[in-house]
Amino acid sequence: MNTTPIFFFRNESDRIALSEWRNALRRDERKLVFTNGVFDLLHAGHVSYLAEARGLGDALIIGLNADESVRRLKGPNRPLQSEFDRALVLAALKCADAVAIFDDDTPYDLIAHVLPDVLVKGGDWSVEKIVGRDVVEANGGKVLPLPFIEGRSTTGIVDRIIERYTKETPEITTSEAEIA
Repeated sequence: MNTTPIFFFRNESDRIALSEWRNALRRDERKLVFTNGVFDLLHAGHVSYLAEARGLGDALIIGLNADESVRRLKGPNRPLQSEFDRALVLAALKCADAVAIFDDDTPYDLIAHVLPDVLVKGGDWSVEKIVGRDVVEANGGKVLPLPFIEGRSTTGIVDRIIERYTKETPEITTSEAEIA
């Protein structure tokens, strides 16, 4: 059974539990890495990125946009999976030490709450635009972009699914079936 904690940042009791979790890392002098995203359809790009992020410290917390946040950012057809399902999938990854679901459009309040030692985002974000940079650097932390893996995206997967499953499949005649 998975023991990776999932925190709902909207709940006061989970905020307290998250603070206790973070304080335990500090007591043990363990370096915390933070990243965030939607992670709607987990793919190889996500997994590589998360593993690389985890390698930058001793523990990785993944901030996860809540369902309503995803709808505001990505449109009414997203997310494809519920926040709880997405959190369970992320928590099952070996590289994940905690998952925190946040309601806002950005993880700024969550980042300010946990004050990670390292804040990372995909390489499509410049350091200057990474949300939470100010608070992390003000507390002595580092902010890093990680390389983006070309051709790996949830939108690309959704587009391929739509393309493949909305094409008309040509009927196979009896003679073609016998040849196959």
